[in-house]
Amino acid sequence: MKRIRALLFDLDGTLLDSAPDLVASLNWVRRSEGLPEVGVEEVKRHASRGAIGLLEGAMPRSDPGTFEAWRHRFIDHYAQNSYRLSSLFEGVPSMLAALADFGLPWGVVTNKIESLTFPILEAAGLAGSAACVVCGDTLSRKKPDPAPVSLACEILGIDPRETLMVGDDVRDIQAGRAARTQTAAVLYGYGSVDLQGAVVEDSFPVHRPSDVIDIVARTHDGRDAD
Repeated sequence: MKRIRALLFDLDGTLLDSAPDLVASLNWVRRSEGLPEVGVEEVKRHASRGAIGLLEGAMPRSDPGTFEAWRHRFIDHYAQNSYRLSSLFEGVPSMLAALADFGLPWGVVTNKIESLTFPILEAAGLAGSAACVVCGDTLSRKKPDPAPVSLACEILGIDPRETLMVGDDVRDIQAGRAARTQTAAVLYGYGSVDLQGAVVEDSFPVHRPSDVIDIVARTHDGRDAD
């Protein structure tokens, strides 16, 4: 294991507990179709896949045109209400402060589009401290393709092998591996039900944000570093 010199984080379900606002927009679409609301706990497992995941998981089967109309209505509503109920997960601010103490840069690699991501980072107080932000429409490809992770490593100027990709979705782990980073599987996040078996082999388990600091410390004090 190489010494970790930089970290990349997924956003939803990893740094940010965004499910309440995402599900609120889902319920706005459901109400417009005369459907009853669903609870956050019922559908938050789909939240890592954003509007498409939530609509596929909680709306009736439909033709492509109807689904696309729902998606646009969801995005329009969410864009105006993206940080009303959301918050950083408990322990995230102290984790990021500890990374600053280590002198380690960190960035965000998310499949959320730029027009939604940057206002949220600003509202969450992260815009000034993230060393790079790569979104779902920054490139023509997004996770699980490695290109966004590779781009983030290039922006940071850090060898991917000395970078830790941290995420709660299978696509985060796949993208990190393909980009040759080290990976950490967030088991408190939305997509954690799928983070088991071979898909997370050789990934660090993260049960709480403070575990990320423990992983970094292990590579810096020589316990596990090459």
